[in-house]
Amino acid sequence: MDGFDIEIAKPVKDIKPERSMSISELVKQFSSAGGFTAKKLADAVDIVEDMVKDEKTTVFLSFPAAIISTGTRGIVKELVKRKLVDVVITTCGTLDHDLARIWKKYYHGSFMLDDAELHRMGVNRIGNVVTPNECYGIILEEKILPMIEDIYRNSKRKRLSTRELIWEVGKRLEGEKNADTSIIYWCWKNRIPVFVPGITDGAFGSQLWIFYQQHKDFIVDVLKDECELSDIVYSSEKTGALIVGGGISKHHTIWWNQFKDGLDYAVYITTAVEWDGSLSGARPREAVSWGKIKERAKKVTVEGDATLILPIIVCAVIDRLTANPVSHG
Repeated sequence: MDGFDIEIAKPVKDIKPERSMSISELVKQFSSAGGFTAKKLADAVDIVEDMVKDEKTTVFLSFPAAIISTGTRGIVKELVKRKLVDVVITTCGTLDHDLARIWKKYYHGSFMLDDAELHRMGVNRIGNVVTPNECYGIILEEKILPMIEDIYRNSKRKRLSTRELIWEVGKRLEGEKNADTSIIYWCWKNRIPVFVPGITDGAFGSQLWIFYQQHKDFIVDVLKDECELSDIVYSSEKTGALIVGGGISKHHTIWWNQFKDGLDYAVYITTAVEWDGSLSGARPREAVSWGKIKERAKKVTVEGDATLILPIIVCAVIDRLTANPVSHG
């Protein structure tokens, strides 16, 4: 547990709003304001800045799909476009939402909409975001199968890892009107590997399954991903991770990093509690017990909605880096 020594403790200072204050200036005041989540947010910005600037560190980014249905997609896109991260681990729904929003729009809704009525209308709800069937399932069926067919016919490979498959999709987005809004596109463009360990759990995965019915020699080889992840981890002098939410993307990130004695940097953003023993709610100190995070790692958990927390962290870090650009890869 943290100790306390009043002789060296820092006093709490009030936040002083100022005209035209930048987001990084506000976060700097959070650091001295002391209280609650604001202080954790300030610590998170410092840690993310440190690991991005550390040229010896391979930076992992993990996140669940839900935030990609929101404007936070643009924040993740900016991280990969600017090459501020080296590896992405996410869920199948990220592919669904990222691709669907290239071609169609999602819309503002409400948590309190009548879901039975929405179902009759052919409209799907993701929290307070809604997407009509034609903007999700229908457009994905129309676009993804021809891509898979083209990959099958022209890539000269019938067995691909999820990383290879996603890069092949990203390559085929070149020339699309809204390609520059896409996370997948920029990951291919900047050669940032994207791993989706649960590749069948979504619309993209369903299209893979449909294609497989007539093409049994087409294989998505997830163990090939594991070999590549192993190479990345073992060849990295240091590693750090910005981990949004929980689930398979979080666990896959920290699981692989235990094999190099743990992460050197870790920032968690979560709304989950830890008292139920869930991985999503587990704090970094629990990962230390497994060796997934180093005992002396720079680490923090910021409790809160990622659609609020992540944009603040990323914008503050970009603001700090503007004068001295740093990129990975």
